[in-house]
Amino acid sequence: MPPIIRAKPTRRSAARPRVAAEPKRRELVLEKVLAALADPTRLGIVQYLERVDDEVNCAACSCPERSKSTMAHHFKVLREAGVLGTREVGTQIMNHVRRDDLDARFPGLLDAVLNAAPPLRL
Repeated sequence: MPPIIRAKPTRRSAARPRVAAEPKRRELVLEKVLAALADPTRLGIVQYLERVDDEVNCAACSCPERSKSTMAHHFKVLREAGVLGTREVGTQIMNHVRRDDLDARFPGLLDAVLNAAPPLRL
């Protein structure tokens, strides 16, 4: 009978965060911010978050014409560009506009884009 070979215990890696980290203030890139804000859906998300002036989860910004996966993609693009910041609260991921960081890095940019944008329809 062949000997029984037991698998060596493996170390578990640290749990991966549910949300990728957003770039630091000094890492914000103008082209990425503008590209993220160029899409009408993403611009609407930012307008909504600015209007409520509080952190909200993705479900609060849901759009009946868009699937959940599409909306998650839009939030990911905004987060990776540095437009949105996130914070985990229990099982929810709360989103907010990183206005302080954007204004410090690109003074007046967010106001200019939001003022030029068509009005948000709720």
